[in-house]
Amino acid sequence: MNDLIRIDTITEFHRFNGILLPDHPLISVVNYADLRKEEGRFHYLKSFYSIALKKNVVGKYRYGQQSYDFDEGLMTFFAPQQVLQVQYTKDDVHRSPSGYILLLHPDFLWNTSLAEKMKQYEFFGYEVNEALFLSEKEEKVILEIFRQIQQEYSGNMDDFSKNIIISQIELLLNYSERFYKRQFLTRDQSNHEILTRFEKVLDHYFKSDALVEKGLPTVQYLSDELHISPDYLSSTLKHLTGQNARQHIQNTIIDRAKEKLSNTPLSVSEIAYELGFEHSQSFSKLFKQKTNQTPLEFRKSFN
Repeated sequence: MNDLIRIDTITEFHRFNGILLPDHPLISVVNYADLRKEEGRFHYLKSFYSIALKKNVVGKYRYGQQSYDFDEGLMTFFAPQQVLQVQYTKDDVHRSPSGYILLLHPDFLWNTSLAEKMKQYEFFGYEVNEALFLSEKEEKVILEIFRQIQQEYSGNMDDFSKNIIISQIELLLNYSERFYKRQFLTRDQSNHEILTRFEKVLDHYFKSDALVEKGLPTVQYLSDELHISPDYLSSTLKHLTGQNARQHIQNTIIDRAKEKLSNTPLSVSEIAYELGFEHSQSFSKLFKQKTNQTPLEFRKSFN
């Protein structure tokens, strides 16, 4: 089965998986073991957030062009309208996974401080193979927050309930951010490999005809070349260098521009064209922003 399975509400998700209807229409914590598993390949698109803590995950997950198998405890984060492909074998159907999934509809966040802040949590843009791997201690922290959220919405909701749940969700996301930071630190070798490969791809792009033919490289293009998500690439670079992928691209542009301004008689317009800019004004604006000088002022001071 390859058709897209669209699930717009949390109630639909419960019905699809044959589990009891949710206590609250906009938020639910479900047991991963209770979810429906059938042999085959499925594409899901959900209109709500999904934050999962899973162990002994069954099936092969594909997100974008990458596939991954999981055995240990991990967390995954999906924002609304992301497509996830899951493939179950005959053996997978009979395996018993464990864990919990927090389903959160964007409407629940309406008129709360978290509504806008959700965009700041970059891990919602990570691919499945960039999941957060947890220690046993970290798992206990996350599971306790899941339990607190479930307990709050399952009881008699009062004037304080929503704010308490929002606070718990924010706590969950902040812990996740902390644990990702720990993961970046403990995977320094692989992160440095990403930086080295990124620099090679970027350098090759600037030395090739791609600049003139395709224009400036995008973060999406570079992440595709490295087979990682744009957000994960930027997070890794920021952890290692203090600058995200876009800033690295801009710095490379400025370095190349300085070389051409100091070593060639090319005009500013010609340099802008060679560096992939459609309009020389855009190039001059970026150069001034980064150096506090116009290209001509730089050339004059250099000479």
